[in-house]
Amino acid sequence: MSDAKHKRQYDNVEARGRRTNRESCQVITYRWKTGCQENMALAGVQVIELAGLAPAPFCGMILADFGARVIRVDRTKVAMAMDTQARGKQSVALNLKKPQGVAVLRKLCVQSDVVIEPFRKGVMEKLGLGPEELLKENPRLIYARLTGFGQTGSYAQSAGHDINYLAISGLLSMLGRSSEKPYAPLNLVADFAGGGLMCAMGIVLALLERTRSGKGQVIDSSMVEGAAYVGSFMWKSRNIGLWNRPRGENLLDSGAPFYDTYQTSDGKHMAVGALEPQFYDQFVKGLGLDPSDLPPQMSFSDWPELKRIFTRTFATKTQAEWSRIFDGTDACVTPVLPLDEVQSHPHNKERGSFLKDAQGEVSPRPAPVLSRTPADPCLSRDPIIGEHTRSVLEEFGYGADEIEQLLSSGAVECNKFKSRM
Repeated sequence: MSDAKHKRQYDNVEARGRRTNRESCQVITYRWKTGCQENMALAGVQVIELAGLAPAPFCGMILADFGARVIRVDRTKVAMAMDTQARGKQSVALNLKKPQGVAVLRKLCVQSDVVIEPFRKGVMEKLGLGPEELLKENPRLIYARLTGFGQTGSYAQSAGHDINYLAISGLLSMLGRSSEKPYAPLNLVADFAGGGLMCAMGIVLALLERTRSGKGQVIDSSMVEGAAYVGSFMWKSRNIGLWNRPRGENLLDSGAPFYDTYQTSDGKHMAVGALEPQFYDQFVKGLGLDPSDLPPQMSFSDWPELKRIFTRTFATKTQAEWSRIFDGTDACVTPVLPLDEVQSHPHNKERGSFLKDAQGEVSPRPAPVLSRTPADPCLSRDPIIGEHTRSVLEEFGYGADEIEQLLSSGAVECNKFKSRM
């Protein structure tokens, strides 16, 4: 959508917003007060995110960071939100065990552009809010279903977590040190890369396609398949010999002594990625070693001995000393930074790669950086559960009496932020 079209759209929008034209199913978005600018890439896109854990909140945060309005639908009678990725979102608390709560959610969905739902297969259908029902009322709706195993297959109804999805994807079998059991690298690969990030990409693709067809569609985002797709390089590079040795003994899985981490004299670590011969030469030079005293770089049988030599050498200096030696070279050696030091690193500081919010918490700046419509994430505090219930319902056409009836029936919940000052 062009900037000019955005401007025309917003010029006539009043504080309460405009209602959906039900006959044409044209979704009209609303002006909201979150402190975020309206000239970002996804400005004008309205998203309903059903509250979940990890992947779905990350997907919603990505969309919010780049300008979408994201309304998180929380459960009622919950003491604290588990969503630590609520930046820029609003919270509406609904009781979906009440028919009135379900009716409110339906209204939110059919007047929005995107729905993100993280439930097991069949949960939304039981509520009468499956994609078939909602797309009938709003054919332009993008309905994103983010689950571990996807909407079909023998595991579709099964519970699981990142480690399970990673196992089924095939990638977990490749992760781990030599002669050790496989290990999952936090819950990054399936939950966030294969789940939240891939789902966000799917949503953006569907929004782009909608500009041509005028139609919405259903996104079946499986974390198993997303993780496997992120790992496409592993499959596509097997025929060139990158992974023909046992786990932990290959070039990129800690087998190579020049692609690993080493402890320094002060108990910290340096990361080494000196793969190419010219980079490896600079690495060896920086270590102060004589290349003629070392076995060839690609002599697999000598890798254990090379690793012992590098381990002893790195243990002779501090991380800061090694950083001064290798900074400005092409040796591909960098300090392993803990989270509380990344913001102050010169490179990250110069680029503004990390942000500090109103509560003093540091987190990564949204990526990638767009030259004309960059993300401008809100840095105010995260919403409490039900903080925006009343204001959102008013925007979607509910009168004061209707809202009071919903509150008294327990179908919705309103909460106010209480300062700790």
